[in-house]
Amino acid sequence: MDKNFKYSTAVLALPLFFVLLLWIIYWLEIRYDFDFIENGIYPRTFSGLQGVIFSPFIHADLSHLYNNSLPLLVLLAALQFFYAKLSPSVLIYGVLLSGIGTWLIGRPSYHVGASGLIYVLFSFIFFKGVFTKYYRLVALSLTVIVVYGGMVWYVFPKVDEVISWEGHLAGFISGLILAIVNKTPEYEYQKVIKYDWEQPDYDVSKDKFMQRFDANGNFVNLPIPEPEENYFYSDWNVSYEIIVTEKNESEPES
Repeated sequence: MDKNFKYSTAVLALPLFFVLLLWIIYWLEIRYDFDFIENGIYPRTFSGLQGVIFSPFIHADLSHLYNNSLPLLVLLAALQFFYAKLSPSVLIYGVLLSGIGTWLIGRPSYHVGASGLIYVLFSFIFFKGVFTKYYRLVALSLTVIVVYGGMVWYVFPKVDEVISWEGHLAGFISGLILAIVNKTPEYEYQKVIKYDWEQPDYDVSKDKFMQRFDANGNFVNLPIPEPEENYFYSDWNVSYEIIVTEKNESEPES
């Protein structure tokens, strides 16, 4: 199983590129006086659907961007290292599902920021490790919950009126769905088979011990098999010739 954990340049390149892209977009917004907020998610409006794609790349202010940068670096690196095969699908579907969820349940205001994606990554990494029961991934789940466990409170309303708890909740649920849907048979817990009856192709009718029990579960003696008589048969014709010989023996003297 450990062969699946391979370090590659993508482990660092992916989070660095993504976070750098966020900072470049924010710099363009400040430098050229753009206002990308209206490209965020505005719930239950047709124009607000554009934010499903654009909102993770838009941040309200420098503090908002800074607070999202470090968790993105850590969680994206963990995703790429431990779940390299699932990384593209988790990111793409995570953005879409969390964005649509926010669009459906959000308050009537613009929702922007990569925090929804952060909650997707947090939820996916935690639940996937628990589901696989593989000790290294379980350890990763525990590490994530210890470091970022406090994030769970911000999926509830009234905790902080400024933040988009709807985006957090949508991201958290999206990560759970992705953890269930995406299968990882290479990590899934597999029971060590010790006995023949644990084999998937086990045939109880051929088991000598089980043959000692009838349909009601009563112990019975097996019938004594009759010995088989073995004969040798041949199609060859055998001919016998009798040869008479005279013995040259002297008669005993009287």
